[in-house]
Amino acid sequence: MNQPILVPCPHCQAVNRVPADKLGDNGTCGRCKGALFTGAPLTLNAANFAAHAEKGDLPLLVDFWAPWCGPCRSMAPAFSAAAGQLEPRVRLGKVNTEEEQALAARFGIRSIPTLVLIRHGREIARQAGAMGADDIRRWTLAHLG
Repeated sequence: MNQPILVPCPHCQAVNRVPADKLGDNGTCGRCKGALFTGAPLTLNAANFAAHAEKGDLPLLVDFWAPWCGPCRSMAPAFSAAAGQLEPRVRLGKVNTEEEQALAARFGIRSIPTLVLIRHGREIARQAGAMGADDIRRWTLAHLG
């Protein structure tokens, strides 16, 4: 049986039902017609975080970062490259801890960059420190089983 996967749109946050075997077929949102997968991390904030972390069936890998953080800036290209490698199996997003202090506090972020892997609103893994794209991909897939 091909159970549908709930996929929030990265543009309008509408939740779309996508057959599991069609995830990689460049689907579009039923509401706004935007691409469901962009191959790039989403900018997450208080307004759209819950849609991707709690309402969708895809695991969400979040990079908690800040613009003044050197290791965060050096890891940004690797995180973007990992998005291209992990989608559509995993959604990647970035939270600027300077702008979204409540989200950082909710997850108890004490150092940056910190990666947090979330499934159905629950944290399943965490890793502090900068990583390369291949390491991000391996770490994520290892925790998804």
